[in-house]
Amino acid sequence: MDFITELQWRGLIKDVTDVNLLGQLLEKKATLYCGFDPTADSLHIGHLVPIQMLMRFQRHGHRIIALVGGGTGLIGDPSGRKNERQLLTLEQSLKNAESIKLQLSQFLDFSDSNRTIMVNNYDWLHKISVIDYLRDFGKSFSINYMLAKDVVASRLQDGISYTEFSYMILQSLDFLNLYEREHCELQIGGSDQWGNITAGVELVRKSKEATVCGLTLPLITKSDGTKFGKSSSGSFWLDANRTSPYEIYQYFLNTADADVVHYLKVFTFLSPEEIMELEKTVIEVPEQRLAQRRLAEEMIRIMHGEQALLEAQKMTSVLFGGNVRDLTASQLQICLQGVSSIQVNNPVNIIDALVELKAASSRREARELLAKGTYSLNGEKIEDSSLMLSQANAIDNKLFVLRRGKKNYFLVQYIQ
Repeated sequence: MDFITELQWRGLIKDVTDVNLLGQLLEKKATLYCGFDPTADSLHIGHLVPIQMLMRFQRHGHRIIALVGGGTGLIGDPSGRKNERQLLTLEQSLKNAESIKLQLSQFLDFSDSNRTIMVNNYDWLHKISVIDYLRDFGKSFSINYMLAKDVVASRLQDGISYTEFSYMILQSLDFLNLYEREHCELQIGGSDQWGNITAGVELVRKSKEATVCGLTLPLITKSDGTKFGKSSSGSFWLDANRTSPYEIYQYFLNTADADVVHYLKVFTFLSPEEIMELEKTVIEVPEQRLAQRRLAEEMIRIMHGEQALLEAQKMTSVLFGGNVRDLTASQLQICLQGVSSIQVNNPVNIIDALVELKAASSRREARELLAKGTYSLNGEKIEDSSLMLSQANAIDNKLFVLRRGKKNYFLVQYIQ
């Protein structure tokens, strides 16, 4: 299948301003861009779809512009919000922008400027005076036109400041600027960016009497109605220091059967033939979870590389039946994040530890269960109720892992 047909098959196209023009652009080597505002120092898993869309275009020979919104990030995009954003300082915005630039370079190849470049819209937006902004650009947008946009209309009841109201114009200036500088003819973005993208298309048409195209990507959802890319602790970040590859691996490994094929289409670069074969396994041998395992593997490869995948797989195999001493204390803390834990700075009796951890309801129950061999400590069965947990016997002198039965874990952490 050709490129646009494959994008449609993967469910990656939601709205297009001009379907015929999009087809023409994809037949040649087009220049396109996608913007990322630096509202934090890391992008999150929800940004993967537009990032990977840029990767797909790059692989098909098109010229890519990754735009970091150091300027628009100072204003705040009202899309998908009910309340005003907390404004970033200039220092915060530019610092976050640099972090995001570095992050994007992990996914996109910037070695050839004829194929891929990165820009920061602060470089041109901060040079525009208020008078120029109003005379040269504000006159191109009627209030009625802006109020009709969903991104604005959805905020009218709760209120929207002129600051965020003006965001649409500022983002439109990006498209105009990139059309003038780089002859960029296509902008892509999430479905919540439709109003901003179409405004940019209109500004280029009015200012340059040129026809350009906008394309949006669908919002990724879960079949059970819960939010994609969210956990009890918040968003899944692309920064491995904020969200570990192991957490990402487990998240996709636990994908529901109803979602896994859709995610394989959207998030991986597997061929349609490979995905259709995996789809068969979901129907015929769902208990083997082959599709989920392949999805999790591909996601870690794309996001963090082969070594991170091997580590995540090792951590998974140890946690579900291996020897915990094969992992470091740091790896175990990642694997067992959220389990009941205590911190000590002196040796502690096993009975006291079990009760404090709520691994036993009382000292009596703790002694009875110990005698039955119910507990293991750092992977080995224990029965001695007089056992003392001392730092010298801890994993990396930092951690004890207690387990009751097969799945109930507890941690004792030594602190200095």
